[in-house]
Amino acid sequence: MQIIVHPSEFHISIPNDHLRQIKTENVKRLNNRRWDYNKKCWIVPRNLQDEVLKIGRFYHAEILKVKNNSPQKVGKIKDLPDLDMKIELKHPEGFQLRDYQSKGVARGLELKKYINGDEQGLGKTLQSIATLYAAKLKGEDVFPALIICPASMKETWLREWRDWTGIKSLILNNSVKNTWPRFIEMGMADVIITNYESLRKYFVDYMPPKAKMKNSMDIKMSPKVDIFKSVIIDESHRCKDSKTQQTKLALRICMAKDWVILLTGTPVVNKPIDLFAQLAILGRLKTFGGSKGFRQRYCNGGSGASNLRELNYYINKYCFFRREKKDVAKDLPDKQRQTILCDITTRAQYNRAKNDFEKYLADNDLTDEEIQKKLRGEIMVKIGELKKISAKGKLNEVKEFVDQVVESGEKIIVFCNLHSIVDELKKLYPKAVTITGRDDSVQKQNSIDQFQKNKDCQVIICNIKAAGVGITLTASSRVAFVEYPWTYADCVQCEDRAHRIGQVDNVMCTYFLGKNTIDEDMFKMIKEKATTANTITGATDKMETNFVDKMLNIFKK
Repeated sequence: MQIIVHPSEFHISIPNDHLRQIKTENVKRLNNRRWDYNKKCWIVPRNLQDEVLKIGRFYHAEILKVKNNSPQKVGKIKDLPDLDMKIELKHPEGFQLRDYQSKGVARGLELKKYINGDEQGLGKTLQSIATLYAAKLKGEDVFPALIICPASMKETWLREWRDWTGIKSLILNNSVKNTWPRFIEMGMADVIITNYESLRKYFVDYMPPKAKMKNSMDIKMSPKVDIFKSVIIDESHRCKDSKTQQTKLALRICMAKDWVILLTGTPVVNKPIDLFAQLAILGRLKTFGGSKGFRQRYCNGGSGASNLRELNYYINKYCFFRREKKDVAKDLPDKQRQTILCDITTRAQYNRAKNDFEKYLADNDLTDEEIQKKLRGEIMVKIGELKKISAKGKLNEVKEFVDQVVESGEKIIVFCNLHSIVDELKKLYPKAVTITGRDDSVQKQNSIDQFQKNKDCQVIICNIKAAGVGITLTASSRVAFVEYPWTYADCVQCEDRAHRIGQVDNVMCTYFLGKNTIDEDMFKMIKEKATTANTITGATDKMETNFVDKMLNIFKK
């Protein structure tokens, strides 16, 4: 139970526990009490102070007094500093930090424990990697490092560490559950990567039953946690609820660490209380008045909002920075691409289909001429089946990604080939609009208008053939591909539904690839054609033939 003392009334919140009904009956006996549906609490006049405090003492309630009447303290938020050292990143294509990213690294080196709140698409991952890399160059003790991220991003983090720094990293799985510290000892890994859901599996020795857990200190953590010198938490708004297991574990893991970096484009999803647990993970709550002080000053005593200008000033002063695309537009390319490698959930089904395809090729031993004749026949059907199984197996991670975009307030365009995948996505997002070959011209235009003009319409699901050309979807700067066209030129056509006149942001295009599936080979072949895109635009039949020839060679091997 929580009782918030306001100047003229009490706000009483009752948790959903085994005593909820009894506590509620006690509050209902008070005169002039009323239920506030918006605030989800009972409101009682201050003249009933004795009765309210008696109930509070009996049930050991948390009593908070609102302290938000003093003037807000607000100053000028300083510009981010310039980086005072040169970092030579080791990207194979020679890419280096952009100017605004260098400033983010410089600020990170100053703060050490902070939230990078840059808008999505500005490279928070790279900035955090470069910050620890630069700290190492300065002689700081930052490795081994632990990365906590969504499951869909583990492979991305592995690739980013390798490509930008050459530092070895390891994704935790069952095969190294007990032996991963040996990889560190033997110099085989300096970075360990895991997802939120696996924190208990790898880092907890004992977790008390929920009913007996008073706070996170009741959890017995594994001594292995002490190995880490720094922690990066990706999408840290997932830890906004201090009552969840993953928040408690993140808090314990980060205790006594000198370097803690939180990454989120949406640090506050609803109200200032969303920052509470994230500041605790950083070890920064005392700066904001401690546990009670933060809620009293900035949450109107509980879960409301107060003194927001002061809060904005202080978090920027002590542990936070954020840039939006419009702030750094001059440093951004018009279009960016990224790939997300997914562990498909349909692995067994995919392997069976793959084995059948390989057996089919071995049994028939087709010549090139015969391949041409059968191009539209069995081979295309079998390749299509592999693509379909992979696409279906990626949907969990696609949903995780789309949810993050939508939660940040952005819209997103999702491209796929098959009607069955469109239908699966529609089940996940029933409010989404669609553009497919099954929609008539009126339905398509209505979907376009809804997506372009209605702020509440955040997801549009597009069939590649039906929506790949001739339409404008500039309400979004985010494009995602669950499946892909055959050619690079057709990929560009789909991307350019958002990347058109009227688009004010740079466009981020995300391709989901099934790990160890036909997707990886297909995407590699598409990229190989990028440099000669102008000569093959529209040559779909030729591209499909070349694609199948190469794909068969891979499967025959």
